[in-house]
Amino acid sequence: MGTDLTYRDLSLWFDQVADDPHEDLAPRAALRGATEADVVVVGAGLTGLWTAYHLLRADPGIDVLVVEQEIAGYGASGRNGGWCSALFPVPADVIARRHGRTAALAMRSAMRSTVHEVAATVAAEGLDCDLVLGGTLALARSRPQLARADAEAQEAARWGDPVELLTAEQAHARLAASSVLGGTWTPDCASLQPARLVRGLARLVERRGARIVERTQATAIRPGRVVTRTGAARTPGTVRARHVVRATEAWTPRLPGSPRALAPVYSLMVATEPLPASVWQRIGLAPGGTFTDHRHLIVYGQRTADDRLAFGGRGAPYHWRSGIDPRHDRDPRVHAALERTLVDLFGELRDARVTHRWGGPLAIARDWHASVGMDPATGVAWAGGYVGDGVATTYLAGRTLADLITGRDTELTRLPWVGHRSRPWEPEPLRWLGVNAGLRATTLADVEERLTGRPSVVARAVAPLLGH
Repeated sequence: MGTDLTYRDLSLWFDQVADDPHEDLAPRAALRGATEADVVVVGAGLTGLWTAYHLLRADPGIDVLVVEQEIAGYGASGRNGGWCSALFPVPADVIARRHGRTAALAMRSAMRSTVHEVAATVAAEGLDCDLVLGGTLALARSRPQLARADAEAQEAARWGDPVELLTAEQAHARLAASSVLGGTWTPDCASLQPARLVRGLARLVERRGARIVERTQATAIRPGRVVTRTGAARTPGTVRARHVVRATEAWTPRLPGSPRALAPVYSLMVATEPLPASVWQRIGLAPGGTFTDHRHLIVYGQRTADDRLAFGGRGAPYHWRSGIDPRHDRDPRVHAALERTLVDLFGELRDARVTHRWGGPLAIARDWHASVGMDPATGVAWAGGYVGDGVATTYLAGRTLADLITGRDTELTRLPWVGHRSRPWEPEPLRWLGVNAGLRATTLADVEERLTGRPSVVARAVAPLLGH
């Protein structure tokens, strides 16, 4: 990993997984030399593993090789907030403007269905990942936030999304945070333990016949082959395959020819010690519940299976030239801000001990548009750019990639995100200046609303930069 950290230190979720009786987090064998497969998938996160899973369901005899530079789940798949939600980074009205109302309705329907398909698959395959279909509460804690909550509920109704507008009393009854004026609630979200999901999925696809090689870095993705290197000696290797799937998400800019395809931006989290029943009685969040609020700078939380409060948010800087480094996973300034926000929401947590602090990069396309697709001429496929909403979307991507690779024309392969190509990010220093200015503007927008009590002018100005 390049630091003194172990895989156990990646997140609360990995720390818990390390104590599971069937886990030791030891890397699988690396690739040695050359090999062949029908499909080679680069990246053993949820995108890559769900792709392998659905390919093997469609054709149990297909030869799938998954290449991972660290261990399965090392990236966002094992560090995220544990929300399996119907969120998609592009608003439905934007999709409708580009592709038509029917396409937007189909995309929203697919996202809602995917949440419940993940839950059904987890149950059917016996993947023990603490999944609870508990819905999501989004609090409104200021007048501008309340106006956004009302607008969200009205907009959701246009696209078939079941978003209920709550009064202050209704929202407070679900979650007794401070200064609650109202909120919204949707049933289309599950909480889960993401590292248990991705690690269990890796074992599942192996049982079904896939091969996984770890500590094997892909240095180039080309039609019909993936070039790799392993170990301190940087031993080269090549995998030849009819189809190649790029499932590298935030690490994509490291691949030749892709330095500006996606921008890695960090999201950080904290988790408290397990909280006593008396505290949960006062807070009121149901087991497995997830929550956020309608501020501009995204925050998110869940009540874990062992009664911790896991809480995260944006605010960490984008690093020069799409830099990714384990040293960026922990930022004392951002973690301190998260802890202050948590206490601001729930005063009774003032004395609760924070036991875990972690983070990791997520991937953002220039137009904030997640995509999935395959070039039929080359057999190279891809998926990613989830902007942090990937736990459910990776499942949809895996199903779609399996259909594309096996040549099936389905409702999934006709969804509007299929084949979408985002323009590249600007070169440095414009990328560094622009992304960090956007992050600062989002923070400033919340400060502006707190001081003025009116919707933010800054937020309106930067909305076009966020794909809205």
